[in-house]
Amino acid sequence: MEALLIYIAKSCSLMLFFYCVYYFLLRKETFFNNNRWFLLFGLIVSAVLPLLNYTRVIWIDAPALGNSIQSSLMEIPEKEVSTFNWSHTILLLYGIGFLAFIIKFAIDFYSLNSIIKGKKIQQQADFKFIDVSENIAPFSYFEYIVYNSSLYTSSELENIIEHEKVHSDQNHTVDVLISRLFSIIFWFNPIIWLYKKAITQNLEFIADSEAAKKLQDKKSYQYTLLKITTHENCVAITNHFYQSLIKKRIVMLNKNQSKKKNSWKYYTVIPALAAFVLLFQIEVIAKEKPQTIKETTGETKAVDIYKIHKGSTDAELSEIKNKLKEIHSVNFEVSDIKRDAKNNLTSIKVDVTRGKQQAQSIQTGDQTIKDFGVLIITDQKGNKTIGIQTFEDSKSSKAKTGVSNNITTLTSDDDSKKSTDSKIIITNNNQNTKIETNVNSNSNTSTKTNSNTNSTISTIVTTDDNDAVTKITTSNGKTNVAFSNGSSKFSNTQESPLIIVDGKEMPSTFDLEDLKAQDIKSMSVFKGINAVSKYGEKGSNGVIEIETRK
Repeated sequence: MEALLIYIAKSCSLMLFFYCVYYFLLRKETFFNNNRWFLLFGLIVSAVLPLLNYTRVIWIDAPALGNSIQSSLMEIPEKEVSTFNWSHTILLLYGIGFLAFIIKFAIDFYSLNSIIKGKKIQQQADFKFIDVSENIAPFSYFEYIVYNSSLYTSSELENIIEHEKVHSDQNHTVDVLISRLFSIIFWFNPIIWLYKKAITQNLEFIADSEAAKKLQDKKSYQYTLLKITTHENCVAITNHFYQSLIKKRIVMLNKNQSKKKNSWKYYTVIPALAAFVLLFQIEVIAKEKPQTIKETTGETKAVDIYKIHKGSTDAELSEIKNKLKEIHSVNFEVSDIKRDAKNNLTSIKVDVTRGKQQAQSIQTGDQTIKDFGVLIITDQKGNKTIGIQTFEDSKSSKAKTGVSNNITTLTSDDDSKKSTDSKIIITNNNQNTKIETNVNSNSNTSTKTNSNTNSTISTIVTTDDNDAVTKITTSNGKTNVAFSNGSSKFSNTQESPLIIVDGKEMPSTFDLEDLKAQDIKSMSVFKGINAVSKYGEKGSNGVIEIETRK
């Protein structure tokens, strides 16, 4: 809905701009044919230009992998308040107006067909003349020229026919239909009705000017214009001889030709359109540069992230596949691709393999996918570990049951490694996050999400052979924990949460650094209403429950 409103705002603004240029700069000039194409060009540009977007990519430094637990606890999502659905109301009102004008358009076509159908047609060159008995103003519709000869003298009829021949020969009916179509689509915009009137009036200026060149008596032609004003019945969606503002037509008929140097006025739209494109039609997309992580032991690891988002095209996915293969010798396969009407991804399955390492991400459902990326972690010795990283904000974790099922796994092929690694199991249930650590001799990292949510959690675990340094990062925007050299690093930059160790409430001066990583059996994080309902007002800043191995 927001995209539609933005499109309408841009389109209506362009229509207003072109109409103002015509009204203030071109309306009094005698460049009638140029004005015709200018007005039509304005309508087409107003409809098409807002749809054309240029994407510019800028590269930014990637943020740090971890934020403090405390910072994430402060990000308690606000309760959604049900409000009146204005989108449906606006669409309903627009639909009613659109349907009314469509019906009016159909009635006009029926009226036109009833006049032409069954009448005797006289073919002359490319024109089809129909002499009717109804008291209606003369009009032309494509090659048809309709009039009532009994109402005019021979000289008046000659003037009328010359005028209508110009309309028919130059296909002015197309202009009338285009302006009518735009007035139906943008019926709510008052500018389109002024724009439609300007197009119709300019077509009459063209026909008057061309017809007067072929007639010897220009005054007789002007008298014919005045006489036709007595006919009140006009057929819609046609070029009819009668038009209001007869005085303006006569004034323009007698006006001297405009000087060619005044044609500079048409070029005033160029800088304005260029500014419109630069300001509104260039979309800037920020992409993160590959990260380099330095651990506490001094070892440097490069982390390359190949991001996939809802707008990723098949060509971009193919480019990621080629880069992963060429640079990292990683096999990247995608399947189960589905897209919505806007060509955004709603379903995708990604399988990444390198030797015995496997990583997989599955997202399915009616909604667009959540951003995620393929992770390649390279250590100082050149060993590579693959994984999946998600990019999720706190609001998007409010998923509906059954919308999608995302699974991310990461396994290591280095079975010969003898260091003490950790196995991490993370479960996400609304605002609760639980992290359990168990000693395991093999390097094995697994991350999963609850099948009833729409978020994916990625975990990276690194271990140092000598110092048993373990680093855990969950990318669901909720929890980040780091254990280094047997100590837990914790930031106290905001109000401290309530800390419970083995069922006992710790004082506000308690420092998590007093706990060693190997002594922690499990850690649970509670936020928002869950924390308050369990611990009362003391849990308003969040609660961390820690169970030790002792």
